[in-house]
Amino acid sequence: MTTIRLSRVYDHEPKHPGRAFLVERLWPRGVRRDELKLDGWLKDVAPSTELRQWFSHDPAKWEEFRRRYVTELDAKQQAWKPLVDAAASGDVTLLYSSRDREHNNAVVLHDYLLDRLPN
Repeated sequence: MTTIRLSRVYDHEPKHPGRAFLVERLWPRGVRRDELKLDGWLKDVAPSTELRQWFSHDPAKWEEFRRRYVTELDAKQQAWKPLVDAAASGDVTLLYSSRDREHNNAVVLHDYLLDRLPN
């Protein structure tokens, strides 16, 4: 069975099997590009700049952020389809940079992708 993991960029150790994808619109601060072992940087799967700025990692806005981000994901299948395709052939790790491990776009994306994996 395929596993989709979440890992914070600053804590990530590439010890898990499978492929790793950065799912942020902006490159993580303080991380050199050659330090991060990636199979891809999928900027377009991240929330829009407007949504990201509106949310501003405020847990009080979490439910509305989830709703709006899912709406964005529904409108851009070409952005997340490579992740479903990668997960169909093995494990995938979604890398994110937020300090908040429970309220970030990768959490929403993880749940979204799980609902779209073939059974």
